[in-house]
Amino acid sequence: MLNTLNPDSAHSGGHSSIKPAVTATTKSNHHDQSSITPNEIAVGVIIGRASEYFDFFVYAIASVLVFPSAFFPFEQRLEGTLYAFAIFALAFLTRPLGTVAFMAIQRRYGREVKLTIALFMLGTSTAGIAFLPTFSHIGMASIALLALLRMGQGVAVGGSWDGLPSLLALNAPKKRRGWYAMLGQLGAPIGFIMAGSLFAYLSTSLSTADFQEWGWRYPFYVAFAINVVAVFARLKLVSSDSFARLLEQKELEPTNVVEMLQSQGRNVLIGALAALASYALFHLVTVFPLSWILLTSTRSITDVLIVQVIGAGLMVVGIVISGIISDRIGRRKTLASFGLLIAIFSWFVPVLMGGQVWQQNAFILLGFVLLGLSYGQAAGAVTANFPLKYRYTGAALTSDLSWLVGAGFAPLVALGLSAHFGLAYVSLYLLSGALSTMAALSLNRALEIRD
Repeated sequence: MLNTLNPDSAHSGGHSSIKPAVTATTKSNHHDQSSITPNEIAVGVIIGRASEYFDFFVYAIASVLVFPSAFFPFEQRLEGTLYAFAIFALAFLTRPLGTVAFMAIQRRYGREVKLTIALFMLGTSTAGIAFLPTFSHIGMASIALLALLRMGQGVAVGGSWDGLPSLLALNAPKKRRGWYAMLGQLGAPIGFIMAGSLFAYLSTSLSTADFQEWGWRYPFYVAFAINVVAVFARLKLVSSDSFARLLEQKELEPTNVVEMLQSQGRNVLIGALAALASYALFHLVTVFPLSWILLTSTRSITDVLIVQVIGAGLMVVGIVISGIISDRIGRRKTLASFGLLIAIFSWFVPVLMGGQVWQQNAFILLGFVLLGLSYGQAAGAVTANFPLKYRYTGAALTSDLSWLVGAGFAPLVALGLSAHFGLAYVSLYLLSGALSTMAALSLNRALEIRD
């Protein structure tokens, strides 16, 4: 029988006790080690995701503010930005490849080795961009290297999957699963607040020439330093005996990808589509407004970044509220309700983004609120459908596909459509994501009844 997105109908392992059951022998061997609680797991998830999202947004913001002139000076600003967004999408294409490759590494060498290599690769790729010569120094080779480093980031993010979100969902108290599911999602707004604030500070503190010459590189140095901290924080948790025993008890181990797809292919598809509304909106309130406003107005980009940082703060509130709502009405109804609100919101894109400053600000702030409310429970769409045997690998690949289909090409598509055909086509793009979410949830319900 197909497990529903509602965690209450997930595998029976989903409502086991918070602390792993151990034998008397195990207790005596590990009496000095306390069991890992959901709160400890949540901290690990937040730290890991915040560091990844900081890397993510540093690159995204630089793709708008710096990369068009630094790596594509031979093109007009619009075309240069579209090229930068095309390279931006490469990480989402390589992310599933990283997941598959590093799952194999984990099966052979262990979780700690896999995570160490992946996070080192992520930090190296990010720091490499900070030292990368621009087009004026080495020509087309700079573009090739930028693309290579971006693909390295994607492979590394795929490889850094640690199973913590799945473990958190399985060990959360039965009536507070929505609350604990949203905790890991806080990494996104935290990462944006740090990245947006840093770029806003640099853009106001430095001259335009200094910022374009060397100032933009500083956030990439910071990203590398944050990755180092995240490596030790996550490894300390992942390498503990309590963590290993808990993962083994919950059967959260990598499985053969082909076997998993043959057994759980429709769950992968449903899980990927169920989160599409959130992931489509994700870049339309973060990356797209920066590019559109920079190209179509003389408005200060620092002003836009400040508004977005405020919006990210509202997103935190929205994520927290989503946990409360989900625990009262269920995850499926929560996702469907806010998917419907995103569909309604999509029709206002031309009016708001094509309007005055206050209208653009309203689009950004309202968009961030809706993003928080919907994204807060999006993680449930990639964990609750799978039997325990396939949950570790299935959740990772489903998340990869959600990002690829919903968000990977969103900045490129949205800017290209709006520049050549008008903002109304961005509305249709966002609407398609919302309709996909509601269709996936309906299909999941229909399959549950049929099975």
